[in-house]
Amino acid sequence: MDYSIETLAFDKQQTDCVIISVYENKQLSPSAESIDKISQGFITQQIERGDIKGKNAETTLFNYIPDSSIERILVVGLGEKDKLTAKLFRKALKSAIAAIKALSIQSVNCALIDSDVKNKDNQWKVRQIVEVFNDNLYKYDETKSEKEPNLKLENIIINALDSEKELVERGLKYGLAISQGIGLTKFVADLPGNICTPSFLAEQAKMVAGKFKTMEVEVLEEKEIEELGMGSFLSVSRGSRQPAKLIVLNYQGGEKESKPVVIVGKGLTFDAGGISLKPGAGMDEMKYDMCGGASVLGTLQAAAKMELKINIVGIIPSSENMPDGDANKPGDVVTSMSGLTIEILNTDAEGRLILCDALTYAKKFNPEVVIDLATLTGACLVALGRVPSGILGNDDDLCNDLISAGDTACDSLWRLPLWEEYHEQLKSNFADLANIGGRDAGTITAACFLSRFTENYRWAHLDIAGTAWRTGANKGATGRPVALLSQYLIDKSDA
Repeated sequence: MDYSIETLAFDKQQTDCVIISVYENKQLSPSAESIDKISQGFITQQIERGDIKGKNAETTLFNYIPDSSIERILVVGLGEKDKLTAKLFRKALKSAIAAIKALSIQSVNCALIDSDVKNKDNQWKVRQIVEVFNDNLYKYDETKSEKEPNLKLENIIINALDSEKELVERGLKYGLAISQGIGLTKFVADLPGNICTPSFLAEQAKMVAGKFKTMEVEVLEEKEIEELGMGSFLSVSRGSRQPAKLIVLNYQGGEKESKPVVIVGKGLTFDAGGISLKPGAGMDEMKYDMCGGASVLGTLQAAAKMELKINIVGIIPSSENMPDGDANKPGDVVTSMSGLTIEILNTDAEGRLILCDALTYAKKFNPEVVIDLATLTGACLVALGRVPSGILGNDDDLCNDLISAGDTACDSLWRLPLWEEYHEQLKSNFADLANIGGRDAGTITAACFLSRFTENYRWAHLDIAGTAWRTGANKGATGRPVALLSQYLIDKSDA
């Protein structure tokens, strides 16, 4: 899809459809007022007739506009003007692109950045238009014999004031970079586990790094992982015929000596649960247990495309978790890279076993902060549903910065505690700690486990088990939390 910025008046542009907005209580946006004026009050007439009500996300298409060269207009309702929040704006955008997809047209002029969104400038609005539109134009047909026909729509023009062109051009650049990062994350995550193996994920990382002079990639094989002493990580891969990979992406956008932001993503390309085998129902969705790793790829690509002046290291420990004669058994004790021993009480709590060694490895980069993201616990889905991701960490400033970035990106986080009382649940009679802490507070005790390996740096953990993919009829990856992480990195780069 080709996006561009246009500053000409509507009646001087050639396009198949113009998207404008109205509010409830018969209030017109500036673009709606402009079209109303050149069409001799056409929009006002439709409002008076009751054909346009202005309710949020309500759309009305008109195929004839009197006294105008404009072929069609799509009117999008925004709700009450003084109550238009960021999330309601995105909801309206989603309804707009859904209506446009149903039309057989090649080009659209979107004039929705003149909407009054609370505390948001036009750069942010342009980004949201691109991100929401691209997200809803995404389709997966890689493994289908009959491909879905391509949309006729080719061009989306975003109307802006000439005085703000530099601002909105930056919004367009960032929006495209973030939406393409989300698209990459969704594509890799949606692939089946027999295609998206740890080796495939490593090849994808090489392809991403190969696009940019500012990025390098290193892939550590099992022999090298073993030499590092990552006994916890390798204990998970023992049950799989697919070799484990430790994938490291290094983006150098800042000063050479600047400490990097390290992002660690769980890359379990399929999780059967190991000897503690998962129930069969819904097990196909365990191909999404690598969404953390996929999000690292998407975020690093987005950062490089935005040319952020910051150093970032992405680490993806990747494996499968399968039942096998050599697989982990409940009661086994393994030794992590840090030297801590771990009693494995449940082999399906494997994500923390690969993450703990990756988090120890992260120390070698002398990080400013470390952020890990993982589809780690079903308990997070039970606690928070599919609206926010969970966040826990050992540094208030880092957690607050991530929560703020999530608010800006409309990719919400909710913080849970890491109180010392929860650590009691991880005590083991046979090792330094157990890999599970029982049924109570499962998301918290999982983060408590990880915190034992992050004591030497500022760290935050994002549990994305409820937000990384959708289930049911609309099953598919969401690309979260690429937008959130991208916003955090933008904020760090601009600071």
